[in-house]
Amino acid sequence: MIFEASHCIIKDIQNDKTIFMGHKCDNVYAINISKYDGHDKCFSSMHDQSWLWHKRLGHANMNLISQLNKDELVRGLPKINFQKNKVCEACQIGKQIKNSFKNKNFISTTRPLVLLHMDLFGPSRIPNLGGKSYAFVIVDDFSRYTWVLFLSQKNEVFYEFSKFCNKVQNEKGFTITCIRSDHGREFENIDFEDYCNEHIVLTTIFRLLELLNKMG
Repeated sequence: MIFEASHCIIKDIQNDKTIFMGHKCDNVYAINISKYDGHDKCFSSMHDQSWLWHKRLGHANMNLISQLNKDELVRGLPKINFQKNKVCEACQIGKQIKNSFKNKNFISTTRPLVLLHMDLFGPSRIPNLGGKSYAFVIVDDFSRYTWVLFLSQKNEVFYEFSKFCNKVQNEKGFTITCIRSDHGREFENIDFEDYCNEHIVLTTIFRLLELLNKMG
């Protein structure tokens, strides 16, 4: 089958003869079968049924499809063996990660705490000795210094972050200007938004006072 922008052609691969031609209409290629009444026709589709249903069900996991089959939860789902030892090309491409960004040969920040990179991972299958299953990682862009805070629950991120901010700003004598995350919901919520808005305002006031003091 050869698909073009306006039509599709179905050919016999043995003699390269055109058998049918369809025209595109509303994103569907339609064939007028009545035009070919003078010919013998046999329509068949050679396809692995298990992977055909995998695609029909939105590329569902084979274990899930087997459970749907066992419990008869989908009408028309045939009683076939769903193979789990193959790889779906579309699923493989869909789960590929993007290439890493190129390494920078310069530092874009001018002092510590200008930019903090944050991420949370977990829950780990095996908790640490303190019973914590999550790890909250914070990296300073300027120094690349890294802090790792262990958490019991995902909703502890904001509380630990607010404590961390107060502690590290007092220790280093700098203010945190910007934070960067992966836009996870543990970071993008009303608590973080309110805290960051207040922090930016205080930082701006502090800088203005510092500038006024230098000007005398």
